[in-house]
Amino acid sequence: MNSAFTSWGDFIAMGGYGFYVWLAVALTLLPLVALCIHTYIQRKMIFNAIVQQQAREARQKAARARREGM
Repeated sequence: MNSAFTSWGDFIAMGGYGFYVWLAVALTLLPLVALCIHTYIQRKMIFNAIVQQQAREARQKAARARREGM
C-alpha cells in the first residue's frame, strides 16, 4: 500500500487544492463542534432546571404539611 503523498507538505497542499479541502474540513467540523457544545450546555441547563423545580415542589409540599399540621 503506497501513500498518495510523499511528504506532509504535499498532504497539506492536497495537489494545489489544499485551501479548498481544508476550508471544507473546517466548515464541516466547526458546526459539529459547536453543536456538541450547545447540546452539552442545554443539557446541563435542563438538568439544573429540573433540580430546581423538584426542590421548589419539595418546599411547597413541606409548607403545606406544616400548615395542615397546625
